[in-house]
Amino acid sequence: MAQNVIAVYPGTFDPMTLGHEDVIRRAVELFDRVIVAVAAGHHKKAMFTLQERIEMARAVSEPYKSQVTVESFGGLLRDFVVARGGKAMVRGLRAVTDFDYEFQLAGMNRSLMPDVETVFLTPSDKYQFISSTFVREIAVLGGEVDKFVSPLVAQRLMEKVRSLGRE
Repeated sequence: MAQNVIAVYPGTFDPMTLGHEDVIRRAVELFDRVIVAVAAGHHKKAMFTLQERIEMARAVSEPYKSQVTVESFGGLLRDFVVARGGKAMVRGLRAVTDFDYEFQLAGMNRSLMPDVETVFLTPSDKYQFISSTFVREIAVLGGEVDKFVSPLVAQRLMEKVRSLGRE
């Protein structure tokens, strides 16, 4: 078995959900080190700033701090993964609808990074329906998000919604 395998778990994490946290927990059980790579999000309009998303990701990853680091990246994910010596890329799959996109992305990444494996992890059943998009929308519309995100993230969401004048 390979030693000191580094896995990269990329995403915008806008915000980090309990499903993301569950995937991190599962990845830590499989890999020696996990880098949660928070995307600058050039292709998406994020609710939270990059720094806010990094702070939340670090806070929820705290229980795994000996194995998990949180970093930001912009540009090609390939450059980030290769620069850090990543041997695996972790992708979360919630449902069949995710698979088609993720399968295509894995093929493209394999073409760009032949030495890096893509590993699909599914969150626990109770988190499979959670998406950051749904959580943001529920929060903006005044709904309760406590069962979808950690208490810290729920608090940050409510503060953000108030600051945007959407409450």
